[in-house]
Amino acid sequence: MGSTMDKIKGLANEAAGNVKQAAGKALDKPSLQAEGIAQERRGEAQQALGKGKEAVKKVVDKA
Repeated sequence: MGSTMDKIKGLANEAAGNVKQAAGKALDKPSLQAEGIAQERRGEAQQALGKGKEAVKKVVDKA
């Protein structure tokens, strides 16, 4: 998967996680809130992976 796709999927996961957290809080469902937190973290990790791939590609392109 390319760096752009990693960043896009990461943003989507992060947004979905935020929605789940809010729903869990509003509905008083701690398990849904926890699931949202976990999904948000996965999204952040995906974005970081995409940024890392992009940085490596820039270094390789300069060489």
